[in-house]
Amino acid sequence: MRVFLIGFMASGKSSAGKKLAKKIDLPFVDLDDYIEEKYNSTIRLLIYEKGIDTFREIEKNSLDELIHKYKDVLISTGGGTPCFFNNMELMNSKGVTIYLEVDIPTLVDRLIHSKKDRPLIWGKTRDDLTVYAKDLLAKRHDFYSKAQHKVNGKNLKIESLVELIK
Repeated sequence: MRVFLIGFMASGKSSAGKKLAKKIDLPFVDLDDYIEEKYNSTIRLLIYEKGIDTFREIEKNSLDELIHKYKDVLISTGGGTPCFFNNMELMNSKGVTIYLEVDIPTLVDRLIHSKKDRPLIWGKTRDDLTVYAKDLLAKRHDFYSKAQHKVNGKNLKIESLVELIK
């Protein structure tokens, strides 16, 4: 079984994904980590050197590779992954998609305190982040809403995710 976790940056895809994968005995792959390892670079540097359009192609190709490589896997996608090419339709056709929905204030708090390098928000203040998150989430809403399941990612219980995919 393939499981894809989608959602905005800092929605908990990676941390929930690791726990869920362990609970249901699937290998876990963070798509951003996979890309960084494959290209021996960071997401920030790839976007800077190659541009966002080329990065999105790299992301799509990497998603395709993982789908072909694993019949059984839990993949935590990048926040924008579902919004480009046919990625959302592909994930829906190849596995179970779960959207981790989190409210804007929680996302902003998580982003402010995040230790992860997030190129799309670098240098933004709390107010800037709030406006940015609202705008970007509005643009991504239609893609995220195509997920087969939607769960509240704020106080997520792994057991509730297990029940969804049984």
